[in-house]
Amino acid sequence: MKKTIVLGASLKEERYSNQAIRMLREYKHEVVAHGLRKGRVLDVDIQTELIPYSDINTVTVYLNPERQEDFYDYIIQLKPNRVIFNPGTENPAFYKRLIQNNIGYEEACTLVLLRTNQF
Repeated sequence: MKKTIVLGASLKEERYSNQAIRMLREYKHEVVAHGLRKGRVLDVDIQTELIPYSDINTVTVYLNPERQEDFYDYIIQLKPNRVIFNPGTENPAFYKRLIQNNIGYEEACTLVLLRTNQF
């Protein structure tokens, strides 16, 4: 399964990032998460420090474009295969940097991708 990091993870169950963690685990994906507050969603610890994970396949973003700027270098250093920009997180300025670093990106909804077997 694809190891995924959820950026912008929330402990609030109504948040899409929280739902994404839950659904990724339901579909048996390995998940790590970063958010503003430490906590746990199912068996996934939300970290508040930027950890240099290895073998990240997918970064799924739940941060608005302005908040993403602090994570540009971090995402690139993770060397994921792709970055998913969920609705409301689209960021054409960052797409150019991803392309320059041979990282794919999609404007899509992680929840829909999982439900339709396109993840």
